[in-house]
Amino acid sequence: MDDRQAMWLSMLQQVREGELDPAHAAARIEQSLAQPLGYALVDHDRTRRCGVPEAVYAAGKTPEQTAEIAQAIAERHGYCLITRMTPEHVEVLRRTAGDRTLDVAPRGRTVILGNPPVEASDVVVVPIVTAGSSDEIVAEEAMWTCRVLGQPVVRINDVGIAGVHRLGRHLETLREAKAIICIAGMEGALPSVLGGLVPGTVIGVPSSVGYGAALNGWTALLSMLTSCAAGVVVVNIDNGFGAAVAAARITRT
Repeated sequence: MDDRQAMWLSMLQQVREGELDPAHAAARIEQSLAQPLGYALVDHDRTRRCGVPEAVYAAGKTPEQTAEIAQAIAERHGYCLITRMTPEHVEVLRRTAGDRTLDVAPRGRTVILGNPPVEASDVVVVPIVTAGSSDEIVAEEAMWTCRVLGQPVVRINDVGIAGVHRLGRHLETLREAKAIICIAGMEGALPSVLGGLVPGTVIGVPSSVGYGAALNGWTALLSMLTSCAAGVVVVNIDNGFGAAVAAARITRT
């Protein structure tokens, strides 16, 4: 029984004994599941359902809204992951973080507020593979997401098909993995290459990298979806967060 279930049980016992009004108890239980902030309804029950607290997608939110939501989640769960941050979002979050640590990805788009769980020692490592160094932003989002999931990772950078021989030194690591996050832009061929070399599930992440006909990641997305290699699955363009959650779930299956 976790702390919230113990709280519910205590309230129900108070209701039964006439010490607590049922309507007040119902309101407190509802608040523990979803916290209204006026412009947002924070889903505090996601940890019980999915194993990890709600993450905050900062794009489209003001810096102040992002900070308030993140603080509400960190207050309840001890930490919060925020993606797609701008420098303005980071600045406000720094001012409001209080005693909580703030770990910012070097390129500033993904932030961890508070202290996430430590990496699990008994879980298979997830390789995060990039075709080129321009895919680093997406790789960082995936890596920071794995951190809040307690999922250990290993980075394999800049091994795209323009120099596919560079994969050779990493094949042993790749073949031991249950899931591999593979990020590629331009023609998006690297996940297909890996799909023909390793037994684990390859999670293709098309990135919005490339010249005009790359179409901001659409060419890589369609290429990955039409892969002839079995075992390749694909998430949305630049979606390092979704790829990391999928990889962590696969390794724990």
